[in-house]
Amino acid sequence: MKDRRDYIIRKAMELYALKGFQNVSITDLQYALDMGRGTLYYYFRDQDELFRICMERYFLEPKQRALNSVPEDAGIEEMIAAIRGYLMSLEEALMTFDVKNINTGNVNNLMFTAYSRFPSLHRKAQRLALKEVELWRKAIYHDQRAGLVRRDIDRDQMALMFAHVKNSYDYGMAQAQMDFSLLDKTYSELHKLLKI
Repeated sequence: MKDRRDYIIRKAMELYALKGFQNVSITDLQYALDMGRGTLYYYFRDQDELFRICMERYFLEPKQRALNSVPEDAGIEEMIAAIRGYLMSLEEALMTFDVKNINTGNVNNLMFTAYSRFPSLHRKAQRLALKEVELWRKAIYHDQRAGLVRRDIDRDQMALMFAHVKNSYDYGMAQAQMDFSLLDKTYSELHKLLKI
């Protein structure tokens, strides 16, 4: 039963990423899943519930796991590794889709749609964003105390800058092949600016 529910979530997410939430009907889901409406409603109350669960599973839960995995005394290098791991997990999850030509704009739009339809998802995303900025701030502080980066920088501003680098990649992960070289280069350049 869990396998079937997971299959529904994966296929629904694939359709949402391919066509956008607004362009996917229950009939589209039935056809893609090769199942009746009653079976679909056995697992999910309605399409809103299915969509909300898809957004949590593919976007919010992986980010929460990544942020929770950051050690208390992490420095900048560990934070970069955690965020890169999060983005790679998104890419790996989306690469399991049967369809590889997913519209990146639709993936970006999915999160905006989810946040406007489900205030609870928006609040969770905001909490995760604040947690990420706080972890960056702590990482910079730890590296300052260790004498690895300059002490004269504004930790709060730099934490926001590090968080912003990742934000440009979150929603574009639906591409068949994601090139992390630009992400790595940007983090590296920011880190270089801070070094003594």
